[in-house]
Amino acid sequence: MNPKRTRPSFWKPCIALQSAPRYGADMTILIPIFGDQLSHGLSSLAGQDKIACVILMAEVDEETEYVPHHKSKMAYILSAMRHHAEDLRSAGWTVDYVKLTDANNSGSLTGEVARAIERHNVCALRVTEAGEWRVKAMLDSWSDRFDVPVTILPDDRFLCTHGEFERWAKDRKQLRMEFFYRDMRRKSGLLMNGDAPEGGQWNFDAENRKPAKHDLTMPKPLHFAPNAVTQDVIQMVESRYGANIGQTGKFGFAVTREDALQQQQHFLAHALPNFGDYQDAMLTGEPFLWHSILSPYINSGLLDPLELCRAVEVQYRAGKVPINAAEGFIRQVIGWREYVRGIYWHAGPEYVESNALAATRPLPEFYWTGKTDMLCLSQAIGQTIAHSYAHHIQRLMITGNFALLAGLDPKQVHRWYLAVYADAYEWVELPNSLGMSQFADGGMLASKPYAASGAYINRMSDYCSHCRYDVKQRVGPKACPFNALYWDFIARNETKLRKNPRMAMPYKNWERMADADKEKLRSHAQLFLETLG
Repeated sequence: MNPKRTRPSFWKPCIALQSAPRYGADMTILIPIFGDQLSHGLSSLAGQDKIACVILMAEVDEETEYVPHHKSKMAYILSAMRHHAEDLRSAGWTVDYVKLTDANNSGSLTGEVARAIERHNVCALRVTEAGEWRVKAMLDSWSDRFDVPVTILPDDRFLCTHGEFERWAKDRKQLRMEFFYRDMRRKSGLLMNGDAPEGGQWNFDAENRKPAKHDLTMPKPLHFAPNAVTQDVIQMVESRYGANIGQTGKFGFAVTREDALQQQQHFLAHALPNFGDYQDAMLTGEPFLWHSILSPYINSGLLDPLELCRAVEVQYRAGKVPINAAEGFIRQVIGWREYVRGIYWHAGPEYVESNALAATRPLPEFYWTGKTDMLCLSQAIGQTIAHSYAHHIQRLMITGNFALLAGLDPKQVHRWYLAVYADAYEWVELPNSLGMSQFADGGMLASKPYAASGAYINRMSDYCSHCRYDVKQRVGPKACPFNALYWDFIARNETKLRKNPRMAMPYKNWERMADADKEKLRSHAQLFLETLG
C-alpha cells in the first residue's frame, strides 16, 4: 500500500442539512440506527423533534451472516440493540424494531429501510455515517434507491475526523501511530501540562511489559447474568447459529449502558492501578487479568471513549493510579483506536486484499476448535471460544504471531478475528489483523513484522512451563514449533524484509548460523507445517 495515497475517488462527503426542514404534520423522518451506534448522543439524533421522527433498528441476516460470528458476539450485539431500543423509547423516541425472526424480515438493512418507508409515510432519511466500507456503499446507494432526501451525518463519537486524518497523513513517508497519538493528546488535553506531556514524556510503554504471577487478589470483571431479553436472544442464536464457533453458557456481557458503566467503574477502581504493569502478561487459566473488558461497549456505542479516558485521567490526578497505567490505557483509546480507524478509511476497501508476504496457507482447524498441543494457542483460542474475548497480546503475539510465522492466508486470518471477538468491527479489526499482526500491508501500519520465537512467549507468560513442547529446543519431537517457524519465516522472507532497519539483528543472527543448522531448522519447520493439513 502507498502511504501517500489520497482519499479514494469514490469517497462521498456527508450530506449535512444546514437546518431542519419543515415537513407536514403527518410526515416522518426515518432515522436508521445500527448495532455499532448504540449511543444517545448519535449525530443523527441531535437536534431532532422526537415527535416527527421514527427510529428504525433491524436485526438482519445480512449482518449476522457476512462472517460466521461467535455465538456470544451475536448474542451481545442483538441483546444490546434490543435494550437500547427500550432505552430510546423511555427517552421519548418512537422506535420501530425488527427482530431477526419477524416473518416479513427482508434480511437486509436496505430492505428494512424500504419497508419502513412504506409503513411510516417517510419524507426524509437521516443517518449517521457507516463504520465500515460495505455499509458505506449501502448508505451511498439510498439516494438513488429511495425517493426521499438522504442526510448522512459525520460520526462525532471519534476524536479525529476523516478530514483531519487525511491532512495528518498527507505527504508523510510513514504513518506511525506515535506521532498521531501526540496530536490526539494535544487536541484532547488528556494528560497534558500546557504544551508538555504529563510526566515529561509521551509514552511509558517501557514500564508496561512485566510478566505476571497467579494472584488471589487479581480482580475479576463483573458478570451480568442474562435477563429475560438476553435469554431470548441466546436461545434464538443457539437455534439459528448453533454450528457457529463459541459458547453462550458463560455469557456475562453488559447489554445496557447502565451495566457497562458499572464495569467501567469496576475497572477504574480495581484493575486500572495494575493495568499498565501487566497489560502484556499472559497466565494459564486467567483470561482477563487486569484488562478493562470495555472494548465491546466502546465499539458498540454504549460507552463514550473520551468520557472514559477523562475518567482514567481523574484517577491519575487523584493519585489513585500510576502514570504508566493511565497513559497506557489512554494511548490504546485515543491513540491506537483512533489511528486504526484513520488507517482503515485512508487505505480504502481494497486494503482487505493486501498480502505483501504472499502468504497462502489455509487457516488450521484448531483456530476454530482450540484443539492443539501448543498450550499458548489452546489457551488463547480456548478462552476465545468460551468468552468471545482475548486481550491484545494474545491476539498479536499468540494467534497472530503463529499465523504470521506459518504463512497463513491473511484474509482468512482477518475473517477469523472479525468472526470470533465481541469487539470486532471491520474498521478496528482489519488494520489490526492485516497490518499490525500479519504485516500484509508491507509496512503501511507497522514498522516491522511482529514475529517472535517461543522465547518471547516464555518471557511474558507461564504457558511454556505447562506445555508438552520444550521452549528451549529448536528442533526435534519436543521442540517448540514457534522456534523453527520463526527462523523459517526469517529465511523465506529475506528478499522482502532484509532492508527493514528493524529486522537487521535477526538477519545478522541468521547469517551467523552454520548452514547445517539452517537446514535443520527449515526442515523441521516444513515437517511441522505439513501436519497442519
